[in-house]
Amino acid sequence: MSNGGALRAIFFDAGNTLVRMNYAAIADQLVALGHRVAPEVVRSAEWRARVRLDDSVLARPGVSTEGGPSRQAYLRLLLEELGIGDQATAQAMAQWRERYRAPVGLFDVADPDAEAALILARAAGLGAAVISNSNGTIRELLASLDLGRHLDFVIDSFEAGVEKPDARIFRLALQRARLEPHQAVYVGDLYSIDVGGARGAGMEGVLIDPGGDWGPRDCPRAAGPLEAVRLVLAARKAAGGSRVTRGARRAGSGGGRRR
Repeated sequence: MSNGGALRAIFFDAGNTLVRMNYAAIADQLVALGHRVAPEVVRSAEWRARVRLDDSVLARPGVSTEGGPSRQAYLRLLLEELGIGDQATAQAMAQWRERYRAPVGLFDVADPDAEAALILARAAGLGAAVISNSNGTIRELLASLDLGRHLDFVIDSFEAGVEKPDARIFRLALQRARLEPHQAVYVGDLYSIDVGGARGAGMEGVLIDPGGDWGPRDCPRAAGPLEAVRLVLAARKAAGGSRVTRGARRAGSGGGRRR
């Protein structure tokens, strides 16, 4: 990823980047349905399901991350990764998910490194903002998690009327920040939606890959938001102020496992 000498901002995804899925709530519900699963097992399964969702569903043109088919596929793949294949559990989990903290939903836990990542970016003189496919609730959620105060602005796809990977939503952020594409980097957890979408707008992206489940990709990968910011800053410094090399490995680790 190349940003020349003028990197001025890092834009972040929200879900699975600054905000985590509530793995403990999912595990508790599965236990209630007779499946003994620990939150950390759900977490690892979701990391794998995320990659499968991106490769099999989201990479197809015109598929919405917020639509019913994507949501259904996401849940099915998660349960498959947990070794749960019975239809009764799938139906019960789908019904429970629709009720859980509506309209916010399951993404309601701040990533442990989210605030530190935003603080580090701001301390380095960079702007910080969110571009999220959401349902109109992400700004309020980020504020409730005490993350909103570290952001210059939040672009919610529901409000914008366009969602990632459409380049227009990234251009909205660039316009809002008064930046050219080479002056910003995007950090997100889905290759086709986040990295591909950012590139469509002329930006480059860092892929959140905490467990190494994505395999080789032609973009930098980081275990989480703090590592992503450190990667961007280290690469910028190494290149005389701002370059992140395409295909760079996870900061401090040389690649490896995804969460």
